[in-house]
Amino acid sequence: MATDPFLPRFNLTMNISGTAGCSSSTELFPDTGYAGRRNVYQAAKGMVYVVGQFDARVIDSQTCQTSLVEFRHLDRDVIFLGSFDQDEDKRWRYFSSAQRPELPFAKR
Repeated sequence: MATDPFLPRFNLTMNISGTAGCSSSTELFPDTGYAGRRNVYQAAKGMVYVVGQFDARVIDSQTCQTSLVEFRHLDRDVIFLGSFDQDEDKRWRYFSSAQRPELPFAKR
């Protein structure tokens, strides 16, 4: 089993509003025990990467199309923008790259 059966499971939904007025929504890999953080990166051609411990999404900021991709297909030349994560009070929030540096994902 990949996660502790006694930890809570949180379903995560990402809502997107694009630069051209588009919008969309997509389900992310659920947080099944301390695996919910998502790092956000600016990639080439207006693409945005939302990368979690177990999944990666590529978002076209012009059309709001979101696709699930394999990690090996992500460009490595990206800019870290920030991350969605829990704060010290266990509340979800966004941390910009100025507030907190990029954190690696724990190997479990």
